[in-house]
Amino acid sequence: MTDVEARLSALENRVAELEDVGAIRRLHHAYGYYIDFNRADDVAELFAEDGEVIFLSGIYRGREGVRRLYGTWFKNFFLAPGEEGPANGFLLDHFQMQDVVTVAADRQTAKGRFRAILFGGSHESREYKPDGLPLQFYEAGIYENDYVREDGCWKIKRLDYMMQWQADYETGWAHTIAHLQPLMECWPANPIGPDSLLPETMRRETWPHRQDVPMHFAHPKFGAALAS
Repeated sequence: MTDVEARLSALENRVAELEDVGAIRRLHHAYGYYIDFNRADDVAELFAEDGEVIFLSGIYRGREGVRRLYGTWFKNFFLAPGEEGPANGFLLDHFQMQDVVTVAADRQTAKGRFRAILFGGSHESREYKPDGLPLQFYEAGIYENDYVREDGCWKIKRLDYMMQWQADYETGWAHTIAHLQPLMECWPANPIGPDSLLPETMRRETWPHRQDVPMHFAHPKFGAALAS
């Protein structure tokens, strides 16, 4: 290859990588919007056929597991029977931010880290109020996800959400014990339960406990130095 050809090839690879990063960011941001409005089927279609979600120390496998989490559990918990989102008087806004996306050299897999902040609850005028859910609450967590290219389209392979804190709005995080606790029983014994649980040694307690969330990417300075 001539120098010009080599530079052109490198540029083409770099543009393709940036397009992949953009597509994965769009994918995860779309996920945030769909869960805002309790659209479980749309959420499930963002996942690979063998994708999975790790939530509250439970593992939901495949698109059926995803639908059980976001539909059977979340939708039926947050919304009244027959109600569709967005529901009047109900807030469930997920803000996805601070993303770091790393695409593998073969551009078939990728990893992504996102931070989420959630504002949720019910207006006092709403007739249906989910039992066990504070009227006003907020939450923050970190995702460390895996992505895969499936039939030419980026999909979520493994979505791992690690809650960092949860608080009632009135009392704040200083005076709140998280209303969500680690899952203890699997499906089908628990109709909304996961397909399996993380090993006991990996069990994740919720706020005021904090979770270590290892980063998939190397430090910008020291990682490059160690690799050289």
